[in-house]
Amino acid sequence: MSDPVKPLDLNNGRVVYGRLLSYVKPYLAAFIFAIVGMLIVAATEVGFAALMEPMLDGTFVDKNPNTITLVPILIISVFLIRGVGSFAVTFCMAWVGRHVIKDLRKEMFEHFLCLPTRFYDNHASGQLISKLIYDAEQVADASSRAITVLIQDSLTIIGLLAWMFYINWQLALLFLVLGPLLSVLVVGVNKRLRRISKRLQNSVGDVTHITQETIEAQRVIKVFGGQNHERDKFVVANEDNRRQFMKIVMTNAASVPIVQLMAACLLAGIVYLASRPETQDQISVGVFMSFITAMLLLFPPLKRLTTVNAILQRGIAASQSIFAFLLEAKENDTGTEIITGSQGQIAFKNVCFRYNKQAGDVLNHINFAVSPGQVIAFVGKSGSGKSTLVSLLPRFYNISRGEICLDGININAIELASLRRQIALVSQEITLFNDTVRHNIAYGSLETASEDRIIQAAKFAHAMEFIEHLPNGLDTMVGEHGVLLSGGQRQRLAIARAILKDAPVLILDEATSSLDTESERYIQSALDSLMKSRTTFVIAHRLSTIEQADTIVVMHQGKIVEMGNHQTLIKQGGHYAALHKMQFRESE
Repeated sequence: MSDPVKPLDLNNGRVVYGRLLSYVKPYLAAFIFAIVGMLIVAATEVGFAALMEPMLDGTFVDKNPNTITLVPILIISVFLIRGVGSFAVTFCMAWVGRHVIKDLRKEMFEHFLCLPTRFYDNHASGQLISKLIYDAEQVADASSRAITVLIQDSLTIIGLLAWMFYINWQLALLFLVLGPLLSVLVVGVNKRLRRISKRLQNSVGDVTHITQETIEAQRVIKVFGGQNHERDKFVVANEDNRRQFMKIVMTNAASVPIVQLMAACLLAGIVYLASRPETQDQISVGVFMSFITAMLLLFPPLKRLTTVNAILQRGIAASQSIFAFLLEAKENDTGTEIITGSQGQIAFKNVCFRYNKQAGDVLNHINFAVSPGQVIAFVGKSGSGKSTLVSLLPRFYNISRGEICLDGININAIELASLRRQIALVSQEITLFNDTVRHNIAYGSLETASEDRIIQAAKFAHAMEFIEHLPNGLDTMVGEHGVLLSGGQRQRLAIARAILKDAPVLILDEATSSLDTESERYIQSALDSLMKSRTTFVIAHRLSTIEQADTIVVMHQGKIVEMGNHQTLIKQGGHYAALHKMQFRESE
């Protein structure tokens, strides 16, 4: 992996491209082989132009038998050597380019794993996926194909120009007229291509985002008749992508014939001057054809050097996007305390939280304490701040003001990984991976768990009841997001995962919401036993599931409005009593 990305001027194309080329350093040996190949290819271009003189003068004019025998052998030799050099360039540069893209994607993926939850709240997943897939490909082209063109074609042009000056420096001087004109053209084209390339990347992200959203929400779209709406959104994004791409094509298509026209005018001038009597006396037919061949061989690399701008500018724009992403701050992990076995004593002291500076606090002066092994439940209307509050404990978000302590230690002082090892989570949104049942239970740091422990956790969560009937038992694939399982089955696997972790602190965010009545009774029984030995935070809409909690916290608009056990809160006749009465009537 490359060195950590240092702060850099993302608006400076040269600086960004220089940073990109630093990813080539680990593969310098292959890159040097490629450069040697480029030198060989460039030399054979000059060699072929040089062969024109003996081929015409020695063969057709002087009819020298040695030259007649030697020239065919030299032609074959030139192209044989060129083939070897061309293979070395193509293979080595592709090898370097794919390693660069592999390293970039690895670094980006590792960065994904370290970014704070707040970052994902503010960025569409389709746009982020586009960076990993599309932008990285553009960078690969800029670090391999573009470099090949720049180095190989530049060497070819230098070699051919040197040969032309060697033959006739007066005629060769005319070629220098092309330099300033090309520079002005290239600078203008560069600016336009980079600007359009950024728009193209955004349009690819939009297409990816809409497609991903449609695939994930296909049931909702079908039931609510959203096909036309999604189709219209996709058509607009797709058309924008086509339009931006065609702008790049148009810019390229316009710049190439302009360069060719300049070259054609130059060629016409050289042919005219070479045809004049005073010039014909100085050079032979073979020398003139060698000069013309060298000049004609200059046109393809000149054309490629012009068109490579599109690749370079797309690569620079993609690099700016990728490096801007890599410069995003990781989760703030300044803690140094290592906890090996927490008691589970937790205290929230005057905790306030807001999602951004512009918005107000969504949690206001939260104060409570939980003793080891106690169960604390949070109830309240949707949007009251329950889920946000429990998200602060594993530091998915950092509090704005106040303090949260675990065993008397401020959680900001605890190493993040150490803190999270003390916590097991079963959330309302069940996350399963496209893997086996076994690996979804024994996930991550639990993957070394024995089969007996996995089965025991599954039984405790009443998951073995359906696992035993699956085609391959614990080794059955569950599909993307566990789509091959029912909602209740997915939730039981998530509970089994939390049971297997056996952490001293347990967070249950609507952990029984997807279960039928019978399954819920079994699971609630298992959870009751599980919660006896650990500090448990419970979020529940159904109040019947938390009546035995040691403490019930009633929240409203980000504040604690009531706190106590079930009997106490019922007697108070406040918010909790009203909620309980409402649900009691609904159940009746």
